[in-house]
Amino acid sequence: MAYTVTPMPAGPVGSQYCVCKVELSVCGQNLLDRDVTSKSDPFCVLFMEVNGKWMEAGPRSSPRRGGSSSGPPEAVCLVPLDRTETAVNNLNPAFAKKFIIDYHFEEVQKLKFALFDQDKSSMQLYEHDFLGEFSCTLGMIVSSKKITRTLLLGNGKPAGKGMITIAAQELSDNRVITLSMAGRKLDKKDLFGKSDPFLEFYKPGDDGKWMLVHRTEVIKYTLDPVWKPFTVPLVSLCDGDVEKLIKVMCYDYDSDGGHDFIGEFQTSVARMCEAQDAFPLELECINPKKQKKKKNYKNSGIIIVKSCKVTRDFSFLDYILGGCQLMFTVGIDFTASNGNPRDPSSLHYINPMGTNEYLSAIWAVGQIIQDYDSDKMFPALGFGAQLPPDWKVSHEFAINFNPTNPFCSGVEGIVQAYSACLPHIRFYGPTNFSPIVNHVARFAAQATQQEAASQYFILLIITDGVISDMDETRHAVVQASKLPMSIIIVGVGNADFAAMEFLDGDSRVLRSYTGEEAVRDIVQFVPFRDFRNAPKETLAKAVLAELPQQVVQYFKHQNLPPINSEPA
Repeated sequence: MAYTVTPMPAGPVGSQYCVCKVELSVCGQNLLDRDVTSKSDPFCVLFMEVNGKWMEAGPRSSPRRGGSSSGPPEAVCLVPLDRTETAVNNLNPAFAKKFIIDYHFEEVQKLKFALFDQDKSSMQLYEHDFLGEFSCTLGMIVSSKKITRTLLLGNGKPAGKGMITIAAQELSDNRVITLSMAGRKLDKKDLFGKSDPFLEFYKPGDDGKWMLVHRTEVIKYTLDPVWKPFTVPLVSLCDGDVEKLIKVMCYDYDSDGGHDFIGEFQTSVARMCEAQDAFPLELECINPKKQKKKKNYKNSGIIIVKSCKVTRDFSFLDYILGGCQLMFTVGIDFTASNGNPRDPSSLHYINPMGTNEYLSAIWAVGQIIQDYDSDKMFPALGFGAQLPPDWKVSHEFAINFNPTNPFCSGVEGIVQAYSACLPHIRFYGPTNFSPIVNHVARFAAQATQQEAASQYFILLIITDGVISDMDETRHAVVQASKLPMSIIIVGVGNADFAAMEFLDGDSRVLRSYTGEEAVRDIVQFVPFRDFRNAPKETLAKAVLAELPQQVVQYFKHQNLPPINSEPA
């Protein structure tokens, strides 16, 4: 069918706050040969689905239509985003041009890579022969770091032996520099006292002028100051170039803003990194005017680099690209307050559209998380129901009724198991969260035995009412805050969810009934009613907004770098 085009929407594509930029490298293997006298001249076009329409990622914008039997199977709307260069006479191209995309963890970013054999200089895609395409999500690529897949024609059949390889890399310099500085025998500038010294760090700007990067605190009444250690991004200090000269200026602070110049020196990060705890680096602080006037001038004091360390400030994407798996578990409330699932007023009633608020929440979160779990096998648990054959109440049961293997295949498997279990259980109560929280926490505790950032656990609890075991749940959450684990709670229906807000420690630190404080905030609560009339993507953004920060916070606290991370 035809590739057609629609205007690019105003404003940025995707959510307002971008996590980072990702660079995608594309290679083709064994592409179809569409040329008679030579090999194909392939180029790759990247499309992104936005608001249900396909958009070609990049700066160009030209209407195009047309198609062929080997084109994509559905008619879709496209806006030009970007495309690679053309590889002449090459069935195994490695394209030099990279695709750069804003990465948003909390969104399903659907991508399509389409390859064409360039026949003319035209920008119209229908002028070129179609070589095959591959569709996936950006999450699938970054969670694998590199994927190789079969290219398909529009009819869904393989494009010969054609394959495509896509590799992802985060586009950011995440190095930071931590400096510990001191001074010795600095010039005395105050008439009735000593000096109040501080340092300013500068790097050369594009205009050739020095640009201020960092200012230390002022140390009062001393000629031998010791400043607090400070950390700045390496890009900020020297544009990431450890050999680039930076200038350090020392001043005596005056409250009227007329700070007195003590001296300066130039150095580089590479030079400062020679400093070790036992062997500090000493640099002369020079006042050029004094140096010119006084023949016996030596310096205006010594600035000491006590230590200089360059490390990496790892991001969420660093951990994902390093191979960290997000382990997803669902906990579903089957208490009697939900109503009889056969009654249209019940929160568990599956409407003619095949959904309800429970299923909507499962889909919203699951479709994001599933890209970050390689086997896509997810435990799905229920609580608050009486189970056959003895009809005892359970607050921790597998909804597929297989306690030794509660795993469901993908989000679709969870949905199928949920629908299948409804006729076979009796809704009861009370609403106890702690058994399911402790269930997932046991597995998260096992992951702490590993010496790598390899697993992080996410528990989605969907509930309609007030927690019955609040003390036990508070205690369970406080203990879980020490583990690689986060809890997402979606409240369905119109109940009072004040207790859920209490667990979400955005405004206060959560405490156990013993008085112990949570090490970090791991709970995110949202009421589904706030999103009933909003686009379906909005719920996922709200419930997953804090997750990347929680993952990074845990692994940093444990001093765990990403798997196979490169040294700074």
